[in-house]
Amino acid sequence: MEPLWKLLYLLEPAPVTLVLTAVVVTFGSALRALNYGEEMERNRDLSEASITLDRSQALMIPIMSSCSLLLMFYLFSSVSQLLTAFTAVASASSLFFCFYPYIMYLKSRLGLADPYMLRCCSKFFTRIQGLLLLLCIGIVAAWLVSGHWILNNLLGISICVTFVSHVRLQNIKICAMLLACLFVYDIFWVFFSERFFGENVMVSVATQQASNPVHTVANSLSLPGLQLITKKLELPVKIVFPRNLFGGAVPGNSADFMMLGLGDMAIPAMLLSLVLSFDHRKSRDSVNPLDIPSAKGHKYIWYALSGYAIGLVTALAAGVLTHSPQPALLYLVPATLGPIIVLSWTRNELTELWEGTMPDMNGKARLTEV
Repeated sequence: MEPLWKLLYLLEPAPVTLVLTAVVVTFGSALRALNYGEEMERNRDLSEASITLDRSQALMIPIMSSCSLLLMFYLFSSVSQLLTAFTAVASASSLFFCFYPYIMYLKSRLGLADPYMLRCCSKFFTRIQGLLLLLCIGIVAAWLVSGHWILNNLLGISICVTFVSHVRLQNIKICAMLLACLFVYDIFWVFFSERFFGENVMVSVATQQASNPVHTVANSLSLPGLQLITKKLELPVKIVFPRNLFGGAVPGNSADFMMLGLGDMAIPAMLLSLVLSFDHRKSRDSVNPLDIPSAKGHKYIWYALSGYAIGLVTALAAGVLTHSPQPALLYLVPATLGPIIVLSWTRNELTELWEGTMPDMNGKARLTEV
């Protein structure tokens, strides 16, 4: 156990930036999910419908995550180039999803013309959409060439926001079950996996670097500028910050970076998305659902978000004091779910929040069609 004065490290730029980034991304993911749900409800667009998980599907997430973790632990070197290629495609589409609303806002504000250019897969694409797609592909290409941690974070954040917007839970009951299972999952793979597999599986997978297919192709073709292309890549399944944030870090040395897995942002963001939607339904007639307090007090979202920040700081503090990796969900689950349960019970809204369901977009669209 390290002395308590070591906690002053949490005031340095790297941990402060990590906490602030995680809080902003988690809240932004929940807010984007709310807005995206309203867009689907207005447009009745089934092709863009999100996936709402039921209880059995939600319970499969920890099982499938464990299988994926073991697969990457044993076979990562064999499938790393395939994973990199798949991640590049997913990152480009996620960037497009995140940037598109802002591009459309600028288009409407500036009154830009946006004619259709082509049709693909029964959908029409405009000139602005084509340019935005090229921009997203360019960002991914820059990441493949440089492997820079800022680009890695940008891709990881976009994947997190897209996942939370498209994969939803029906109510807090299912969310609580999922969080409880992932609570156990995180503890086991961080604290106890070494006893069964001889190595900390979670840390091993999180710190492995994937082979860069762009470097492999350039090397086989003897292309010029090969030395500028990184051989190994940190996959954007986590956000990373150099411990010496303003002094840089040695490339390829994971010990020089602080990291937080995307799951430690995406999973709490699913809970925040549910409570934000609940808050919005409670104040649907208000101008801004984030600013006006409800009749029974402040919004649930602010309690959940504050709990998330406290839980994350506690996880970082535990890591500093014990000088060992910590399962973030061990601290994030009680810090986010606990205040929501207690507060809703005191307000006599627990049953409504616990059993409340998300709008059924498929059913509404079918009703409209009839």
